[in-house]
Amino acid sequence: MKSEHIPKATIKRLAMYVQVLETLKREGSQVVSSELLARTCSVNPSQIRKDLAYFGEFGVRGVGYHVQDLIYSIKHSLGVDRVWKCALVGVGNLGKALLRHQDFKFRGFDIVGAFDCDPFKIGEEISGLEVVCTRRLKDAVKELGIEIGLITTPVNRAQRAANFLIEAGVKGIINYSPAMLTVPADIYVEYVDFFHHFYSVAFSITLDRHQERLGSNDEADEDD
Repeated sequence: MKSEHIPKATIKRLAMYVQVLETLKREGSQVVSSELLARTCSVNPSQIRKDLAYFGEFGVRGVGYHVQDLIYSIKHSLGVDRVWKCALVGVGNLGKALLRHQDFKFRGFDIVGAFDCDPFKIGEEISGLEVVCTRRLKDAVKELGIEIGLITTPVNRAQRAANFLIEAGVKGIINYSPAMLTVPADIYVEYVDFFHHFYSVAFSITLDRHQERLGSNDEADEDD
């Protein structure tokens, strides 16, 4: 790796490249050009080359990238060429949906523990996992080798869930709750807010309509 200071935007694009490459692999493609990969990912070919350059030299001039080799290289560089054990805290509707989502294991993130403090949920079985009391999280992290925690609790319980995960020894947290967490400097947190995407789409539609109205007004002025 050429630099430890890699922008988060680059990491997100690399994850997108892997998804596209895996689709191409399933479709039977063995080689892909930077132009095709860029067009599929809606980025410039130069951006792809720049992103990959953080991790070394890839591709063959005049040929392109070997799909399988590039998938392996990106996954290895990102540290996702192995299985990461995960724990989910908060077994509500969203938590249950994530536990039933098969893509986590397919992409190397195996949710091996489900935890909640609600006595009515403890003991329930979801996708082969028994919901366990959150107070048993520390033992489970040690026994199962859990490294990443997913928080899907209501907003008022998210910090408490984070505290349990941190005390248990988890170093990375994916927070699906809208709560902003207070964590030590050596704990990595990613926030997943579905409404960010709603806002982005709503803004794009609003902007298009605004520009259409401006265009209509300009045409009306010309007619006058």
